[in-house]
Amino acid sequence: MAEVVFSKVQKKFGAFTAVHGLDLKINEGEFVSLLGPSGCGKTTTLRMLAGLEFPSDGEIYIGDRVVNNLAPGERDIAMVFQSYALYPHMTVGDNMAYPLKKRGVKKADREAAVAKTAELLQLTPLLKRKPRQLSGGQQQRVALGRALVRDPQVFLLDEPLSNLDAKLRGYMRVELVELHRRLGRTMVYVTHDQLEAMTMSDRIAVMEGGKLQQFAPPAEVYAEPANRFVASFIGTPGMTLMDGELSNEGGAWKFTSPGISVPVGQLKDTATAGPACFGVRPEHVHIGEGHVSGIVQVVEKTGHENIVIIGLEGGQRLTGRVPAPKLGPSVRPCN
Repeated sequence: MAEVVFSKVQKKFGAFTAVHGLDLKINEGEFVSLLGPSGCGKTTTLRMLAGLEFPSDGEIYIGDRVVNNLAPGERDIAMVFQSYALYPHMTVGDNMAYPLKKRGVKKADREAAVAKTAELLQLTPLLKRKPRQLSGGQQQRVALGRALVRDPQVFLLDEPLSNLDAKLRGYMRVELVELHRRLGRTMVYVTHDQLEAMTMSDRIAVMEGGKLQQFAPPAEVYAEPANRFVASFIGTPGMTLMDGELSNEGGAWKFTSPGISVPVGQLKDTATAGPACFGVRPEHVHIGEGHVSGIVQVVEKTGHENIVIIGLEGGQRLTGRVPAPKLGPSVRPCN
């Protein structure tokens, strides 16, 4: 178990800068997700940590070692890829034992380590099978097992659930969280799926344009986004953002924009009157008598709730999340 530190790390590919001066400290035993859209620099950051890319500037630490110029095998890390990267001609047991075999570990010790890891991941009945005989979720667990058997200081996971269906992704999220709790190892997880990041992480590093936008616990990223990008990116649907004017009348703050005039309650001491951006999460919008009027343009029915898009004056839109009409329980024979 070790902390991971990026100190002013930059990565250039020719004239293109993929990562700009990244400063990031991941504590020992922490589960941190690198989250952002495609091309934001999160995978490049992970590859630099793994030793698959080398930084153009700055320093990367694993524990107390600068690892900039170390080969992947010298960094005491293990990486789980999106594609699983299992050897098709080997059994599950041989796939898991391969990293130890490459390091010269004796056969008896390899078998003991594989047996222990297989029991942890519920793979014992599958050790004699080939990857083609496994489901996607089972292959994912084998890829995890191959990483676990090495007992590294840091685990790196590059979108490992993206090839699974939605139900299996939900199951594997729970499994990974429980695995992290049992192992207590540092884990760095790359994803573009904010649900994965929000439900699994101790902290989330939100990236865009090769820059770190915010690094905080999930609840803070959601409730107190650092900027417009984070506010609009986090949440499904995202936060509604409107430009307008903030004013203070008799000690009461109010936000106004074409078609909207709302009190905004208590603000921080640094708040000043003038141009402002107003942000509201869909779950904070309620249909009924209130301060905003508009026309319902779209209703998206998701089953347990409806997503309502409301058109306001000036072409602005407000998104709300409201409960769906309640239905009675459905009782029928189970087939």
